[in-house]
Amino acid sequence: MNDPTPVVNVAIVGRPNVGKSALFNRLVGRKIAIVHDQPGITRDRISAICIRGDRPFTLWDTGGISGVGERELSAQVRRAAEEALLQSDVLLFVVDAKEGLSPMDEELARTLRKAHKPVVLVVNKIEQNR
Repeated sequence: MNDPTPVVNVAIVGRPNVGKSALFNRLVGRKIAIVHDQPGITRDRISAICIRGDRPFTLWDTGGISGVGERELSAQVRRAAEEALLQSDVLLFVVDAKEGLSPMDEELARTLRKAHKPVVLVVNKIEQNR
């Protein structure tokens, strides 16, 4: 008997405005997360159950993880994203090809390596001209 209960948690992580919510909506197959050009729109973690093949998993959209000197709201977003990181089995690390790697991306990559979990690098916005 196939149990539809998700057994794998997948978190989409990255700095603000790299396209995490757009990727989430695309993978889920419907518009659940708000997508906007203004950074910081996603503040709470959003989840949806996805099925690829016969494998269900829970996909998590997280707010952008920003660097040092963040305001209180950004600190809350960072905590929520870090909680998703801790609770996830697989991490989708989204970077923006248009802007290139930033020091914030590099800092986040070091943090993800320390999590000792599978990390899939997702290069987004590659179709746009520089």
